[in-house]
Amino acid sequence: MKKQNFIKGSLILIVSAAVSKLLGAVFKIPLTNLLGGIGMSYFSCAYSLFMPVYALTVTGLSAAVAKMTAQSMALGMYENARRVRKTALMLFSAVGAVGSLAVIVLARPFCLYAAGIEAAETAVIMISPSVFFGCITAVERGYYEGMSNMYPTAVSQLAEGIVKAVTGLYLCGYVTENGDAIIKYFPHCDDVRALAAAAGILGVTLSSVGAAIVLKIFRLFHKKNRLSGSPHLMSRGEIAHELTAIALPSGAGALVTNLTALIDMGTVIGCIALYSGTVRVPEGVSSAEMPHFVYGSYAGIALTVFNLIPSMTNMLGKGILPSVTEAWSGGDRKTLERGTMQALVIAALISVPAAVGMGVLSEEILTFLFPKQTDEVALCVNSLRLLMPGMVCLCISYPIFSMLQAIGKPSAPLKIMLFGAVVKLVGNIILIPIMGADGAALSTTLCYLLILAAALRVYCSAAKLRPMVSPFAAVLYSGIMCGAAAYLAESVFLDESAPPITRILVAGAVGGTVYIASIAILRKNVTEYRCKSYTPRCCKIFGNNCSSTEYMK
Repeated sequence: MKKQNFIKGSLILIVSAAVSKLLGAVFKIPLTNLLGGIGMSYFSCAYSLFMPVYALTVTGLSAAVAKMTAQSMALGMYENARRVRKTALMLFSAVGAVGSLAVIVLARPFCLYAAGIEAAETAVIMISPSVFFGCITAVERGYYEGMSNMYPTAVSQLAEGIVKAVTGLYLCGYVTENGDAIIKYFPHCDDVRALAAAAGILGVTLSSVGAAIVLKIFRLFHKKNRLSGSPHLMSRGEIAHELTAIALPSGAGALVTNLTALIDMGTVIGCIALYSGTVRVPEGVSSAEMPHFVYGSYAGIALTVFNLIPSMTNMLGKGILPSVTEAWSGGDRKTLERGTMQALVIAALISVPAAVGMGVLSEEILTFLFPKQTDEVALCVNSLRLLMPGMVCLCISYPIFSMLQAIGKPSAPLKIMLFGAVVKLVGNIILIPIMGADGAALSTTLCYLLILAAALRVYCSAAKLRPMVSPFAAVLYSGIMCGAAAYLAESVFLDESAPPITRILVAGAVGGTVYIASIAILRKNVTEYRCKSYTPRCCKIFGNNCSSTEYMK
């Protein structure tokens, strides 16, 4: 199988993630316009229960399979790599089935007692099979990623996005238009918006089925490559133990990450119910519905836009994992240093201008994307601005978490994210009564800022690296220039009556041009991929005769 280097592999994944996110926006934005703030509270409630279970069972799995496959390939244990895939499929298919069952069992008590949104139960049940199919796709993607072949992941993500957008919107629209006829088949639910949200979320389940089918087709047409190599094979028990040891901490870390969604759901709804004076009640929304309206608007609009870019830099983590694993296993310090800087700088290059642009043009972007939801948009404009620094921090954190796994620190992300979840909880409790949804946004930014600082410190200490500051300073300076140019173009050169899309395109073009020009001028600083290494203790004692390979071991 032809391997791709980090840059090529990451580029494939980033492009596929960008297309997938575009398709996700094609799905989520019209869905929000169909459901409104209250309808999106049902949709978001289902996601809030589904995602922690999905994270625990699926998220760490792809990285675990990729790491073990990459290690086997680096050591010439080609048959062992294939055994890793088969063992992972058997083990985690069962885990996925248990996870899906857990979502179904927890649906009613969670919606009734934890969320206070009983009508969301149907939506939770509709999304439950995604856990099972997600486990299957995670194993297959991890196997190919471990061999530095990112095409199967990219194509399956594309298929997933297409199926979700087409089926989810069609089903949601159908239920919305024929609600009176369909509601008769669901006597336990008297809200058409809840059934429409369930129909929309069924598209997510069907998309996971589509991704699994595409990966199965890849497997059918894949030519088995029986390379000769080490005859040593790990037992299935050893493989299962190591997969679990790698995946469980990562999954637990992702579980803690998704706890922020649960924290938002509980604290936003709870705090707004207690301190409703911080939010203006829009016309047509009762005081009883107000907490759900605020939560649905914040989760369905502000967080939807917030999550667009981090999913792309998450692909950098997938792309860098095989390279860093091989460099660390083989003692290749030069490759480790270069790969680290490439991943971090590229994440910054992508996230900084995106965050600056969304911050400057937040009102125009939300008005253009959600033209029918004027009350929801008005509530979320400032929240989106407050989320943007946190988005940059999250984008850069994702590659660091993957690199921590690659160098044998799979439990570090769990501890860091647990710390972040505590910060998020405390921040929400303090800030939401004062600032409303803006308080949840500000606490999210503080949470991810501290997470980035902690992750960077742990990785640099473990890998004995000290990244150069100059590339990030150059990117930050270019981002500031981009934002200033976009603001001037939007506020000075455009008339206030100009439509939102015109303002976005003109300001974006001006800001983007200035950003690219600034990066080009500072190119030498941006492409500085050297790391300052800590001086190993053995070199302090014995001089410079000790090798980096010996030190890393």
